[in-house]
Amino acid sequence: MVSIIHIFAQHIYLFIMTQIFLIVVVVLFILAIADLVVGVSNDAVNFLNSAVGAKAASFTAIMAVSVAGIMVGTLFSSGMMEIARSGVFHPNMFYFTDMMYIFLAVMITDVLLLDTFSSFGLPTSTTVSIIFELLGAAVGIAMLKTISDANNMHQLGEYINSGKALAIISGILLSVVIAFTFGALVQYLSRLLFTFRFQDKMRYLGGIWGGIAITAITYFMVIKGAKGASFMKPEYLAFINQHTFSILLTSLAFWTLLFQVLIWLFKTNVLKITVLVGTFALAMAFAGNDLVNFIGVPLAGFESFRIFYYSATQNPETLTMGALMNPIVTPTYMLLIAGVVMSLTIIFSKKAKTVINTSVDLSRQDEGSEKFPSLALSRSIVRSAVNASRTFEKVTPGFLQRFLSRRLQQPSPAEIKRAQEEGISFDLVRASVNLVVASMLIAYGTSHKLPLSTTYVTFMVAMGTSFADGAWGRESAVYRISGVLIVIGGWFLTALVAFSVSFIMSLILYKGGMIAVAALVVMASYLLIMQHKAYVKREKEAAINVETESKTTILDKSKITDQCRTDIREALHNATRLYNQTLDFLFHENLKKLRETQKDIERFNKHTKKLKNEITLVVAKLKDDSIETGHYYVQVLDFLREIAHCLNYISKPCLNHLENNHKGLLKQQQNELERLQKNMLQLLTTVSRAIEENDYSNRDQILKLQQNVMDEIDKARRAQVKRIKSKETGTKNSVLFLNILAETKNLALFVTNLFKSNRDFLSITKEQ
Repeated sequence: MVSIIHIFAQHIYLFIMTQIFLIVVVVLFILAIADLVVGVSNDAVNFLNSAVGAKAASFTAIMAVSVAGIMVGTLFSSGMMEIARSGVFHPNMFYFTDMMYIFLAVMITDVLLLDTFSSFGLPTSTTVSIIFELLGAAVGIAMLKTISDANNMHQLGEYINSGKALAIISGILLSVVIAFTFGALVQYLSRLLFTFRFQDKMRYLGGIWGGIAITAITYFMVIKGAKGASFMKPEYLAFINQHTFSILLTSLAFWTLLFQVLIWLFKTNVLKITVLVGTFALAMAFAGNDLVNFIGVPLAGFESFRIFYYSATQNPETLTMGALMNPIVTPTYMLLIAGVVMSLTIIFSKKAKTVINTSVDLSRQDEGSEKFPSLALSRSIVRSAVNASRTFEKVTPGFLQRFLSRRLQQPSPAEIKRAQEEGISFDLVRASVNLVVASMLIAYGTSHKLPLSTTYVTFMVAMGTSFADGAWGRESAVYRISGVLIVIGGWFLTALVAFSVSFIMSLILYKGGMIAVAALVVMASYLLIMQHKAYVKREKEAAINVETESKTTILDKSKITDQCRTDIREALHNATRLYNQTLDFLFHENLKKLRETQKDIERFNKHTKKLKNEITLVVAKLKDDSIETGHYYVQVLDFLREIAHCLNYISKPCLNHLENNHKGLLKQQQNELERLQKNMLQLLTTVSRAIEENDYSNRDQILKLQQNVMDEIDKARRAQVKRIKSKETGTKNSVLFLNILAETKNLALFVTNLFKSNRDFLSITKEQ
């Protein structure tokens, strides 16, 4: 009887555990869909940036080609799936429950990590993240399994497939150097061959160039990648291996002849065709190599559940998972479903476009407003490069220097200007090199079942080609290199964060069981929602600058005048609001509200700084006879910048005063500042109305209002000197009060100067 009860209880336990782990598998697949969405948003830059940056076709056409490449590439990814099952750890050392905790910890970490990077527009590596997450979770579970017995601590290394993991990590790091080197070398040779004025040379060399490019893609994508295809039969592989040379020779002859005919008879731009084919190939390589990053772990979890379900013992606590080491063919329909999700994400994701902008911005040929700051390391690198260049010039024969100078002569300002107006960041020669070199390197890694980081490869190839093209000139090199260093630093941060978070997640799951599973899934969902809200907020703030971005297209006096008037009106409106809020919140010692105001002032400050940094871009686009207009524009931006400085110099000391809990203002001080505030607001409002209505007849009234402000400042300053002498106020209080008076005086002067500047400009335009 006891035996029957025991068997019945065991069956009930196994039934409950089966249902629970089935739910876990479902959660893994839900997380896989989320991972596909956030991961592809991040990795879209890998295969879209070259075609988008060179404007090889419409964005819709580029997306269509990319989607086709993704769908085909998913069918070539089956061979990579074993990386998630046994590439980092030895599954035979873990029980079924251990494996499910590892996989769940990895997926939760991956979704949160990739969404964070994508939200901030930074391209990170999904390959690095998944490898280090698997490593972190496996180490965490293995440590808990061995730590209970001090004698078994030496066995920790037996749980980890250290040889394979080290090979994967080394391959990823080595790919950074190889990708940059190959990209720079191939681009340098290509530029020597075609120069920057390649259109005429393409008439004779375009056919062979396109033939070589597509044949190379065929070799690496089809011939080397065929072994990983889910539909490829052994006899097909044998035929391809046996006739490789014939296939390549036929491909080269066919494509060269076809392209040359298209050039001669139809004047076709074969570089555009090459870029689109390269985009297809790179999207295919991305899907073939990176799909394991998104669905490899859920598929491994599904296979683990199948092994558990069909096992004779079905005890999740004692069932080892050595069966995961056996070859497993991923069903084609699962790969296609993943391809559909990836394709829809590429089409509809706004975050994907944000990440693309970062890579294109660092690769563009022209100068302009740089996205990244100058770092000490980047300055040192540029200084060393300049010195090396001077040394090279001294030892290089003159005839060789002249030859290289002719072949590598940069585009003229007029050519760059036309490219800017068309939205082209770099030409088709560089775009084709980017795509061909990156797709070949990734496909080669895929054929050897090495999960190369497609982000590392494509990004560093793009940086190598832009470097070879001289895009990193003296004006922009420091900022471009800083951008590269920041992105690469983000990659290393990815590895550290991925390992650490996944390690912690696995510990929580192992100790907390199913309660921890539910809690972490809820937490991950909440964090994703909050990150999405923060991303939407940043997008709204970025949208404020859209009008600013469009000013580089201004070409005539009337437009720049209207834009200046708009800038001034908005600046004065913001200055009125921010100045009023700063003093009000100081009077009431409202620290929270003052912090919010300080953030608004910092955004206003960044806006005016951006306007000033783009002065040369706007003035350069003005007509030759618009010197006075340009002078007016520069003058206005100087005044706007100073107004923003004044607001910041008032608000920041007020905020510091409250944060440090210093003694508040005396009643007399507050009364004096309230009178000053009233007069200053009246001046701001009057000037703003005059500029908005183009009515400058009230000049005397404005000067009188300015004088009223000055008089109030003088009275308040004298009163404060008396208080200091009588020791009614402390040092901190006095410094804050006098600072407000001084900056308010400056604010009044700059606001009045804005009024005078507009009045003088109108009189000049009437005379013309």
